[in-house]
Amino acid sequence: MKQTYDKAAANELIEDIGAVPEMLVQILNALVENFSCINDEAVRHVADRLNLSRADVHGVVSFYHDHRTEPAGKRLVKICQAESCQAMGSDALTAHAEESLGLEMHKTSDDGEITLEPIYCLGNCACSPAIMINDRVYGRVDARRFDELISAPD
Repeated sequence: MKQTYDKAAANELIEDIGAVPEMLVQILNALVENFSCINDEAVRHVADRLNLSRADVHGVVSFYHDHRTEPAGKRLVKICQAESCQAMGSDALTAHAEESLGLEMHKTSDDGEITLEPIYCLGNCACSPAIMINDRVYGRVDARRFDELISAPD
């Protein structure tokens, strides 16, 4: 389970990566990996450490879809929206996922179990449509297979 934002731990990450503005994206990636999101405290902290404005940091956070500002659920479900997956039915799969989970894209369930997000290519085009649950990619996913994967224990 990812921990809540911790300045001391974040400082270690920043130092390990390099506390320079050129490393902002890599620092933000590490913060998401370690803390699940980049909240307002993290934006202020990174801006101070890198001598950037909060607007500069916020702009980068809001540009990249993986830089979420709210914690992700225990299971992060990403459905590919790229052209190959769309051609093979990811739009219908996305609609099914939203309905069956009772979630819209970019939302987390009230119990904090599942976050549903779009992704724009998982590199699994030959097996479209593809999804990712946490760090595992699945191909040729239809509504039935989606339901199986979601109901399977972690």
